[in-house]
Amino acid sequence: MTINSLAKQVPFTTKDGSCIRSLLDLTNAPVQQQSLAEASLPAGLATQRHYHRKSEEFYFILEGQGLMEIDGEQQAVGTGDAILIPAGSWHQLTAHGPIRLLCCCAPPYSHEDTYFE
Repeated sequence: MTINSLAKQVPFTTKDGSCIRSLLDLTNAPVQQQSLAEASLPAGLATQRHYHRKSEEFYFILEGQGLMEIDGEQQAVGTGDAILIPAGSWHQLTAHGPIRLLCCCAPPYSHEDTYFE
């Protein structure tokens, strides 16, 4: 059985510029097919626009509001919203205020699968 506490996870900055704490991934659990992390962005900041060739992502907004852009389409997002980011889709999240979300990736997130313009 694997149970990881969010409070015990060390935050780090991903290649796109968001601060995350990995809950379950290849570094802290016997994960094979997906990863789960908490991510946050301070007010007024945005992730660097990027895509993942392999990973499909789900974002679930826990707190805050922002603007989500996927392949050129933009939409306001906020607390309680679930967002699908298909593999290969360019995307960027901009925080209107502090924003905190869960991010699930399948296959698991890796820096090597993050590509920029």
